[in-house]
Amino acid sequence: MNRIRESSRLDDYLEHTEEVDYRHHTIQEKITELHGRSPDDIAYVKAAFEFVRDGISHSWDIRSSRITRTASEVLLHREGICYAKSNLLCALLRGRGIPAGFCYQRLTLGDTPDTGYAVHALNACYIRSVGKWIRLDARGNKDGVDAQFSLNEERLAFPIRHHYGEKDYPLLYKAPHPKTMDVLLHHTDCKQMYLHGLPTEL
Repeated sequence: MNRIRESSRLDDYLEHTEEVDYRHHTIQEKITELHGRSPDDIAYVKAAFEFVRDGISHSWDIRSSRITRTASEVLLHREGICYAKSNLLCALLRGRGIPAGFCYQRLTLGDTPDTGYAVHALNACYIRSVGKWIRLDARGNKDGVDAQFSLNEERLAFPIRHHYGEKDYPLLYKAPHPKTMDVLLHHTDCKQMYLHGLPTEL
């Protein structure tokens, strides 16, 4: 599927925002650390992606009640759901001058449609040296989930099952979708939010 960019300006995908707070000193320190072992931008994107994927726990996987939202909160507590983890990955990329945005999928909450649906967040970034946007899903791997960095073939966490009513939203957003941020702002228990409070569509 071709991505439809919300904005034609690459600079709009470099903005510092409340959620993508890459100027925070802890984010800057992590950027410096990751950059120090990355010989080029491709290596840096891969390192940032793998850090968020593997180094930040998905809150549901660890059955945590804590809710994180901003990139710096996610980094501090080392956990978050996909909405929060995508904020951190976006911040780590934008803080290195790599344009990055947000993509979304509508997935079944469990394995089948009778479990209901939820919106899932992931990222896309523009790698100048290869002149292309790629999508990255740093949700966190587990049994049945194997997201990988790839320049040529998408290796996302979840394949879309159209026969189950799942969908891949084509728009590449420059900021987190308000529905995803509102749910993080207006809940106090992550486990309850994850089961009963996530938006079902955009």
